[in-house]
Amino acid sequence: MRLLAAYSFRNVIARRLTSTLTIIGVALVVFVFCAVLMLSHGLRQTLVDTGFDDNAIIIRKASQTEIQSILPRDMANVVRADPAIAPAPDGGPFASGELMVLINQPKRGSNDPSNVPIRGVSPNSMTIRPNIGLVEGRMWKPGTSEIIAGAKVARNFQGCGLGESVRFASRDWTVVGVFETDGSGFESELWGDYEQLAQAFQRPIFSSITVRVPGEAKFAALRERLENDPRVTVDVKREKEYYAEQSNFTRTYINVLGLIISVIFAAGATVGAMITMYASVAGRTTEIGTLRALGFSRFTVLLTFLVESIFMGLIGGSFGVLAATFLRQFEVSTTNWDTFAELAFGFETSWGIVVGGFCFAVAMGVVGGFLPALQASQVRIIEALRAK
Repeated sequence: MRLLAAYSFRNVIARRLTSTLTIIGVALVVFVFCAVLMLSHGLRQTLVDTGFDDNAIIIRKASQTEIQSILPRDMANVVRADPAIAPAPDGGPFASGELMVLINQPKRGSNDPSNVPIRGVSPNSMTIRPNIGLVEGRMWKPGTSEIIAGAKVARNFQGCGLGESVRFASRDWTVVGVFETDGSGFESELWGDYEQLAQAFQRPIFSSITVRVPGEAKFAALRERLENDPRVTVDVKREKEYYAEQSNFTRTYINVLGLIISVIFAAGATVGAMITMYASVAGRTTEIGTLRALGFSRFTVLLTFLVESIFMGLIGGSFGVLAATFLRQFEVSTTNWDTFAELAFGFETSWGIVVGGFCFAVAMGVVGGFLPALQASQVRIIEALRAK
């Protein structure tokens, strides 16, 4: 087996030009394949990281997102009174009623408008999500038209940087701070005082209530009570579950589009590998005859050429996966079609994507090399030795 592998590998090196062209084709396909999976994984990772294991989010029943949800204050009071909610440092329930509104804001550079989410929050909103931290400026002062901006929205949108101002709801709002949240979706939002934003938008309601409920038993009890309480009509979800659902449509769109592109490119690369292997078989007819005369079976000859094709696939796959990992340095911004808000996220890799990239490369090698390998195994010894 070692002899067979060494022989196949040396043949790849011996035919540098044709092998290199095939390897480049496979590498490009694997690069596109991995890039699409990394984009989809990055989107989901960003949204899942937005939530916390111990937090639950309550929105109006049948609402898909906070944007669609409306919770009157009397309904919010019923939710806050549930005994499963952990106590906050001030002794009250660890709950944060929040308002979510979209505004249209031009992007930096292109001047193209896009939806930016604005979240009206309470003091508990900062403590219930411990990964949120100001990196520039300060927190807004209560009773003023001041807001803080997520790092990604501050970089990507006009008027959202530190010291700049954004006009919405007939007011100018000054950005007094920039915060980060370990890359989560909150970095694509503007945050301000709930009372000020509810008054400005004339929406004295909550879009959602986030509560701290440690432990599955308490969460199950909370969900059971609230979803069966006739005074409220709400859905109760774990925060991570809720944010993961927000990526479903966009992720499906990216995956389907990427799969179509990858299949088209893969067909081209497979044909390229097949042409290379057919040329290799045609140029090595005498060599094949010699192998058969020395006692190598037809199956061994077939396996030899198939392994050679797989080697080219693996080498191309290695380059494609390696090139795709450099995409982690880049960040993309697109509309999340579940919320219609702009969301910035990066390319994220995983072992599943790496293994998938190599499997895709091997599959191209097997499909592209099988027919030429089969042809090589069928060569007759006498005819092969007579060939020039």
